[in-house]
Amino acid sequence: MTTVKYAAEIVKELNRTVDLITEEETEVLVDRILEAKKVFVAGAGRSGFMAKSFVMRLMHMGFNAYVVGETVTPSLEKDDILIIASGSGETKSLVSMAEKAKNLDATVAVVTISPDSTIGKLSDLAIKIPAKPKAGEDSEYKTIQPMGSLFEQTLLLLFDAVILRVMNKKGLESGVMYGRHANLE
Repeated sequence: MTTVKYAAEIVKELNRTVDLITEEETEVLVDRILEAKKVFVAGAGRSGFMAKSFVMRLMHMGFNAYVVGETVTPSLEKDDILIIASGSGETKSLVSMAEKAKNLDATVAVVTISPDSTIGKLSDLAIKIPAKPKAGEDSEYKTIQPMGSLFEQTLLLLFDAVILRVMNKKGLESGVMYGRHANLE
């Protein structure tokens, strides 16, 4: 198969996966983001990269949005939301964050393959991305891609769709966001 044909197959997989995401769950996430004082996002590995891109867009819209673990990240408080991106929902460092956030009475949301995971059970909201787990487990969701690629790509698309929905609900245009874009590059 050629590179372009691989890309076309990846797009087909993404379409199938996005069609299976529950609209009601994503709308709740949008509303929780709009209600929060601060938005914190965490993820490990490639999921963490997707989470960082989401925080960047939230910042462009004027939200107090932070990546957990950065030196400029403030304290999480009661009226805040922690959004965790974790395919397995079992990453130890992320489980620990979810537990701490619950103890602080913050809202916890997870975007995951496994809503019944440890993080899923700790969360106030779990959005399922129906994708194949990284390794070991059989899955009804098939992919030609290695490891967690389908989850991570869908995560980026979902986060970008959440941004568009938040923009829509706040009546924001893209042009306004450019004023907050980095200018020291």
